[in-house]
Amino acid sequence: MATGSGKEVLPPALTSNSDPPPVFDGTSRLYISYTCPYAQRVWITRNCKGLQDKIKLVPIDLRDRPAWYKEKVYPTNKVKLGDDPNYWYCLLPGLFIQNSYADCEPQDPAKKEFAEELFSYTGSFSKAINSTLKGEADEAGAAFDYIETALSKFEDGPFFLGQFSLADISYAPFIERFRPTLLEFKKYDITAGRPKLAAWMEEMNKMEAYNQTRRDPKQHVETYRKRYAVRLISETLAFHVHHKTKLLSPDFRVIAPGFLNHVADRISYEKTTPSVSIFLF
Repeated sequence: MATGSGKEVLPPALTSNSDPPPVFDGTSRLYISYTCPYAQRVWITRNCKGLQDKIKLVPIDLRDRPAWYKEKVYPTNKVKLGDDPNYWYCLLPGLFIQNSYADCEPQDPAKKEFAEELFSYTGSFSKAINSTLKGEADEAGAAFDYIETALSKFEDGPFFLGQFSLADISYAPFIERFRPTLLEFKKYDITAGRPKLAAWMEEMNKMEAYNQTRRDPKQHVETYRKRYAVRLISETLAFHVHHKTKLLSPDFRVIAPGFLNHVADRISYEKTTPSVSIFLF
């Protein structure tokens, strides 16, 4: 597989105030979110194939999503979609290019079989790390031990199948996010005692096609911080709704107005009772 090298000026994410780009005008476009690991897979693959001039990025701000995206482009209102007829929504984004470029798929039967195993494990891998971050389980160590073992299977290169492939693209966005967040929230270094993983990350970071898609580790940390803070707020509100108890903190009116409006008729407030504020830092 080629690895791409051209520099690209990234367009700003479109918001509810942005005009829509032309649709089905002969230009292939890839609608993504800069924060989404699944969309990043497709983005990396497109860069690896050197298709920056043929497939244009249209980034969407998921926190302020344009109404026209659902109305005119994709009724399900998700990202990871192209307005080229050859694009299709699938479990492993990136296969839309694999359909047209045979060199994306390993030819060695053993590598092909192991690639399928790796693709199948991505969901379990992500679930294990997120469960660890949420404090539901302590599964990060076993998950990254699997990655270390997988990187030891083929000795003809530092990547999962020896040479760079879609298997590396499948895991790179998640490992990029999990390394700083686990270090920040759990004080857990995923590369400690895992030399193969450390070497893999070093090699991935040398690839311009991947580097063009990378975000600052601090941005990933803040994204997860806000995500789990919102989860805590939602669970607290849900508890009060379920038990029909008084919600002691009027600060929730400011922090989660959308959620609060949805359940306002089922929650009563006690403004005179001291409360604890939750802030999204």
